[in-house]
Amino acid sequence: MKNFINKIFENHSLIYKVCLYIVSVSLIVYLFPKGGQFKYEFQKGKPWQYDSFYAPFNFAIQKNDEEIKKEKTEVENNAKQYFIYDTTIVNTAKQDFLSKFNVTIEDDGNISTKQKNEIKEVSEAILNEIYQFGFIDSESQNYIKNFDRLIAIRKGNEVKDISPKKLFNASKLFPFINKKIAFINKNSVREQLITIFSESLRPNVFFDEKFTKKSLEEALQKMSYTTGLVTEGERIIQKGDIVEGKKLAVLNSLKKELQSQVWSKSNYNWIVLGYSILVALVLLMLLLFLRKYREDIYESNNKVLFIFFNIILMVLLVTMTVKYEVNYIYVIPLCILPIILKAFFDARLGLFTHVLTVLLLGFIVPNSFEFIFLQIIAGIVTILTVSELYKRANLFISVGQITLIYMIAYFAFSIIQDGNAQQLDLKYFIMFAMNGVLSFLAMFLILIYEKTFKLISDVSLLELSNTNSKLLRELAEKAPGTFHHSLQVANLAEAAANEIGANSMLVRVGALYHDIGKMNNPVFFTENQTTGFNPHNELPPKESAKIIINHVLDGIEIAKKYHIPDRIIDFIRTHHGTTLVYYFYKKEADLDPENVDMEEFRYPGPIPFSRETAILMMCDSVEAASKSLQNPTAQNLENLIDNIISKQMSSGQFKNADITFQEIDLVKKLLKKKLKNIYHLRVEYPK
Repeated sequence: MKNFINKIFENHSLIYKVCLYIVSVSLIVYLFPKGGQFKYEFQKGKPWQYDSFYAPFNFAIQKNDEEIKKEKTEVENNAKQYFIYDTTIVNTAKQDFLSKFNVTIEDDGNISTKQKNEIKEVSEAILNEIYQFGFIDSESQNYIKNFDRLIAIRKGNEVKDISPKKLFNASKLFPFINKKIAFINKNSVREQLITIFSESLRPNVFFDEKFTKKSLEEALQKMSYTTGLVTEGERIIQKGDIVEGKKLAVLNSLKKELQSQVWSKSNYNWIVLGYSILVALVLLMLLLFLRKYREDIYESNNKVLFIFFNIILMVLLVTMTVKYEVNYIYVIPLCILPIILKAFFDARLGLFTHVLTVLLLGFIVPNSFEFIFLQIIAGIVTILTVSELYKRANLFISVGQITLIYMIAYFAFSIIQDGNAQQLDLKYFIMFAMNGVLSFLAMFLILIYEKTFKLISDVSLLELSNTNSKLLRELAEKAPGTFHHSLQVANLAEAAANEIGANSMLVRVGALYHDIGKMNNPVFFTENQTTGFNPHNELPPKESAKIIINHVLDGIEIAKKYHIPDRIIDFIRTHHGTTLVYYFYKKEADLDPENVDMEEFRYPGPIPFSRETAILMMCDSVEAASKSLQNPTAQNLENLIDNIISKQMSSGQFKNADITFQEIDLVKKLLKKKLKNIYHLRVEYPK
């Protein structure tokens, strides 16, 4: 049992990766839309590449989305509108009118009985004519879409179609009444009568929203979603035919029918197994790539988790879009993935991961070839253009170029499929523009990922390179000579990194912080000994060597205290590798040659494991040694640089660094050139 537990602890990193791999595969398969795949690949406007294809069974030809949408719109526009005719309001209005008429007009002694009867008879006729079809309220009138089409009036259980023009409304009512009562001579009587009408008349026709909606739903349910039937054995398309028109509609209908038949309970497990194998293969290729070419990333569980998390995030965004609104598939900014991975790692890993992710998504998106082509081309452009994210203009320029490539590629696909540019859909250009805008979210994600996964990007490197930061100011105050040395090394290392295509910003920041451990004992380092007193003269060589070696360990401790990222701490750890503190070793060997232990004078390491850390080791050693030259001539400088770097190479300091002999030679040449410029002789000024 104890051995078993020990083995688990020994292999905990591998176990973690296996678990992460299984969970990632399971999650991606779960997110994928569940459905079988049509075994033939075809595109609108392209020739049919396979043998003549015959219908395997009877099936209906489905209408496409545009036809269905158009038909639905037509049904909605032609749907009958229903209104309620309220007879209770009519009876109440008539009774109210008669009671007020009797009080106001009948009791008027200035009008003859004959005229009163005539006015009453005309008024009743007006009421009957107004309420014959009805008096509609203004709110209900707004629901009428077309006054030239009939509407349905429900009067109890009876429904009658009428023209909405026959209904009375507020604007039509009183001109009609005034015209009818124009025969009355006395203005006062006419005004009294109009007042009675205005107080008695009430709208009695109202829009019946519930019944209208029910009627529309019934009409939509009666819609046919098919345009015909294909019988078994009927030829659908023959080899070389262009996929368009009815043939395209038939193929799409058969594809949907086959996919729905394949995805059944009996086939569920088989289809999930197929998806699982394909997804597992893709993620396995990524892990193998990391293990072979990015071992430092592979060994870091945190970094592997970060890469897998971003892949799953992209899959989630695309699958949700495919499920709910597939037409907006190109709004998803997939180029965020290579931008982020390049910012934290390198371009090659970013492109490799992006291509694998796009291949995964090719299983679930419509027009998979077009999608894969557009996304891979955009990913390549992203890798080629996005650089130095700490320069804000760079991302704007890169995103503009990516968006332009999307548009050009879509334009090419469109004219290939349609044979001309007349069918271009401007909606796609808008979506590509939206994609570009959303790509700027990469900057916010980078900031979030830095805090969440403890990673570092070029943006953070720019902040760390500020010499006014608290830690570097403290270094400048406590160990000014070391601070000046760090600045000189940073300049040399940055130039060397640019020379061989390494990360210049990373190596510059690493150089600025590599000697912060000297703050604990600044006077024990020659660059800070301004008074001419050397405290090492009072110490045995072993003690002096221990103080010198401890500046690495002290530097790591200080960096962690100030929350300096691990990627920068790596420069502190490796800038001396496993080299000897040779001066004090030699001094001890002269004093006690028989008992001297070389390991007591050796830095703990590790040795450099990247081009950037290797560059820093070379530049740090060369810059420090150059200060010891009494006569820094060009030849002396060249010999010094050759000797120092040759010793580092022969002692195996660069064997784990991803740097070639050619690149080391380029760094040497650059250091010789830079130091010659620093130590060149000046013209002697006249006294």
